[in-house]
Amino acid sequence: MDSKFAFATVFDTTFAVVRYLLEVVVSLNATEMPSYPLTVDERRAFHRRAADLACRFTSAPQDTAIAVEGVPAGLAAFVSRFAEDSGRRGFAVIRGIPIDALPPTPDSYTTGFLTGHSTSGFLLLVAGLLGSPVGYADEKGGTLIHEVHPVRGEETRIENTGAGNLGFHTENAHHPLRPDFLGLLCLRQDRAGLGASRLSSVREAAEGFSAETVAILRSPVFHSLYPTSFTRGSSGARPSSPPHPVISGEDDRLLMRFDADNTYSHDSRGKTALRELSAALDASRREIMLEPGDLILIDNHVAAHGRSAFTPRYDGNNRWLRRFYSRRTVPAWVRDHMPAPRVLPSVSEVSRLARA
Repeated sequence: MDSKFAFATVFDTTFAVVRYLLEVVVSLNATEMPSYPLTVDERRAFHRRAADLACRFTSAPQDTAIAVEGVPAGLAAFVSRFAEDSGRRGFAVIRGIPIDALPPTPDSYTTGFLTGHSTSGFLLLVAGLLGSPVGYADEKGGTLIHEVHPVRGEETRIENTGAGNLGFHTENAHHPLRPDFLGLLCLRQDRAGLGASRLSSVREAAEGFSAETVAILRSPVFHSLYPTSFTRGSSGARPSSPPHPVISGEDDRLLMRFDADNTYSHDSRGKTALRELSAALDASRREIMLEPGDLILIDNHVAAHGRSAFTPRYDGNNRWLRRFYSRRTVPAWVRDHMPAPRVLPSVSEVSRLARA
């Protein structure tokens, strides 16, 4: 390799990483949320890379390789550091992702929408930097990218098709193979500006808890109902997970498995502890009104997320986000039974395999 070219490459990469570190410090002082704003040049380079990937990799599960080498160095450093250590808050935001032309926001339940759209490539690349994008056989047909928008007639449903207040939750609290990370990219915000994303960290919320409360939350006296997104088309009562603790990990590095609308306990002390946790998450919450091109990254073991209520208008301009899940690893005994590349088996199948 030419020495001048090698020096320039190292210099460019080092400069990008230093720029990232400086921007994170500025962002923390200004907004208390780690933020990475893409430059014009980064937007252009990232868009080319994402658009190419989106053309080859539809929202349907595929085993196509996701090479992340073409991601701008500063952005790659930002996402990689978040993956290694999401800090006390467990969330961050990337700003300025270009959004190509969009059709009207859907108003019916849909999967596999926006095939070939460059935002699919953006999300798959970021998911690949965090771990590996995954889907769930029980949810949205196993698609890797989910459309999050209100659905006509489902406004009160407690899931991503609703429009009411959505309580704090870690994603798929009922599932033995929960996502390690998720991302929420804003395509459109509701015109009234009411649908704010809410974020809250267990590491901040639990700071004032008594030793007794922490001990109860660490006990396996809790269950989580399957969310309605996993039981579409099913009749009868929703199933629940086996008993599980709500918090785990070291005292200064707490982890959480919790869904305000679906996690419950038959134990009176457990019920009280859940109410205390919900109140603490709400008291320490941060709200962000996403703009088109904003992508929130969430450590699903540290931070819970929710949403404030808004009123859908069904005029083609409703609030519209896109979501991905990412896992660091998938156990070998699960990989051998995946129904499609990157798609985790049904909960019942995972449970059966775990018992085998």
